[in-house]
Amino acid sequence: MSSAAANEAATSNEHFWAVIPAGGAGTRLWPLSRAASPKFLHDLTGTGRSLLQSTWDRLVPLTGSRVLVVTGVAHRAAVSAQLPELPADQLLAEPAPRDSMAAIGWAAAVLEARDPSAVLGSFAADHVIADEEAFRACVTTAVAAAEQGYVVTIGIEPTHPSTGFGYIELGEPWAQGAVATPGAVHTVTQFVEKPERARAEEYLATGRFRWNAGMFVVRATVLLDLLAQWHPELAAGLRALAADPSSLTEVWPGLDKIAIDHAVAEPAAAEGRVAVVPGGFGWDDVGDFRSLGALLRDADGMPGVRVLGDASAVRVVDGGGVVVPGGDRVVAVVGLDDVVVVDTPDALLVMSRERAQDVKAVVDALRAEGRTDLL
Repeated sequence: MSSAAANEAATSNEHFWAVIPAGGAGTRLWPLSRAASPKFLHDLTGTGRSLLQSTWDRLVPLTGSRVLVVTGVAHRAAVSAQLPELPADQLLAEPAPRDSMAAIGWAAAVLEARDPSAVLGSFAADHVIADEEAFRACVTTAVAAAEQGYVVTIGIEPTHPSTGFGYIELGEPWAQGAVATPGAVHTVTQFVEKPERARAEEYLATGRFRWNAGMFVVRATVLLDLLAQWHPELAAGLRALAADPSSLTEVWPGLDKIAIDHAVAEPAAAEGRVAVVPGGFGWDDVGDFRSLGALLRDADGMPGVRVLGDASAVRVVDGGGVVVPGGDRVVAVVGLDDVVVVDTPDALLVMSRERAQDVKAVVDALRAEGRTDLL
């Protein structure tokens, strides 16, 4: 199936809805990403569109206006401002974070109440996709598989033995039938937690493993029925919330706090109810400043220097790395290679790119000191 045909096929499915969970603080991108202004609200690729807006842009060709966004109460106004096309009743605001199962399950319950045949695809608001047509073709295949009653995930083709992602092991390929191309869908043998590097290298050598990016496509009723098998009170609470939205403040605090992977995907895979569509479209979750640097181009006239923001405010002599100027001053780097400098009005971060994951330790320390003004 060509990309154009795939897009047309998915668009013609009037029961397919995109769900965009827009949460998380992106602590490894501090001080650029904060609790009040998390990474999905920022333009991190220099396109002029935030990660949330870019997610919307690549999903709308598949769904039209059939999009639900789930975010926190604190971010509702900012999400509405960035997505003026989103109808008010398609923006769900969580009173407090309850992890991904509650967020996606709430959307599923709302869709089930509106359309018992609804198929939802959950795609995080803070991911970057390189080949959007190939992505939409994978989603189209996943929708066809989900209509057969499966939970379907999209497994990302790994580019290196990452220890920062979970993995999905591919089982037997499906025969041609419900999907257009033989081998486009596989059963899932198992989900694997983030491995040590040696184990990750073994996974890549087999060719059977894909990264787990948390993309799930499933019929809303199937998701909630499966959830009811292992977490009946959570499923009942979500369905009650969809039936009576005014009960939100009463129901929400009592919902189990659990990820969709642990609540449904892993136990369903053990029962042979999960399938995976391998995706080779180029993906990044922009998890830290190392991955951010890989997404940016060299600044004009400064080879090896990646600038997010106003490049005219940056001067580099015999050095390189990632620079994010965010104040009213010039940022100068001299003789430092592979450095990260993030300048904001109230905080300055300087580190080596190889220590990008350790920014979270700074955030943890500030939180322990009660410096919520910096978080």
